[in-house]
Amino acid sequence: MIPLGQLQEMFGNMRRTTKWNVDGPLLWGYFFTDSAPERLQKAGEFLAGEGYRLVGINENEPGFFVLHVERVETHSAETLHMRNLELYEIADRFDLESYDGMDVGPVVAIN
Repeated sequence: MIPLGQLQEMFGNMRRTTKWNVDGPLLWGYFFTDSAPERLQKAGEFLAGEGYRLVGINENEPGFFVLHVERVETHSAETLHMRNLELYEIADRFDLESYDGMDVGPVVAIN
């Protein structure tokens, strides 16, 4: 599990090294791994029903698949910690090998 202290450090780094409004909406990507793409697909469909956008399922190496979902959200270290706890539970519910963490970037308008 990703500890709260690590998330607090991440937010501090984002404030120092980016020009993003860290306290506003950002594009958060979340990743899950499993050897069975079918399980990832079911989890992805569930998450899509919860408002996440299914980016895709990719085979990063033979037999190692990664589900990527994303959603525009506003987080603090504490709310991201709570989101991570929810996503660990979803990984358990769908019997996935792992919830593998997140990435973040600015929200970019698509024309």
